[in-house]
Amino acid sequence: MKKWIILVLSVIGIGIVIGGYHSLVTSHISSASTQHLSVKKSHPNHVQQKSSMRPMTGDYYLKSSEKKPYVDLKKYQHVNVLVSIAKQRVYIRSNQKVLYTMYSSTGKNDTTPRGQYHIQGERGQHFYNASSDEGANYWVSWKDHGIYLFHSVPVDHTGHYIPAEGQQLGKKAASHGCVRLSVSDAKWFYENIPENTEVTIR
Repeated sequence: MKKWIILVLSVIGIGIVIGGYHSLVTSHISSASTQHLSVKKSHPNHVQQKSSMRPMTGDYYLKSSEKKPYVDLKKYQHVNVLVSIAKQRVYIRSNQKVLYTMYSSTGKNDTTPRGQYHIQGERGQHFYNASSDEGANYWVSWKDHGIYLFHSVPVDHTGHYIPAEGQQLGKKAASHGCVRLSVSDAKWFYENIPENTEVTIR
């Protein structure tokens, strides 16, 4: 009888030991899985990159569209300009690679011609049109030799930038057919985009 009692107690003891070990292993695996998921979530590849575009608030139309420095075009081949009417953006590119993005405003009522063009020889620091009581700075021609231009947001007859016009930049089509840029972007464009650079407007 004592042998049977000892045998039963031994079996129960072994069961308790095995059960405890199984529980410990299960807990460890569960903990390791949780840690793995935590590491996966915090992996750098899963972190969303912040946009370098400047917020479209205040006097943003006077400044560069991106908060990063302008690119040195001499370091790139096949530089070209893409104007997106739908997005109201101008993309400075090397082949298909976007190097820099600029806020823009194209023509109201779809008055900016679409197609393939090239930067023409005409460019200047300022113009003023008395009939529209508007002018602009840092202009560069891309069609009809001085008719269709890249230029800054508008200025009035005193040469002051017009905030109501500037604050439409990047948000809606607002020009008479030209492509408006921020003051800083227009100045860089005027000083750096070579003649004969390909321009695509779509």
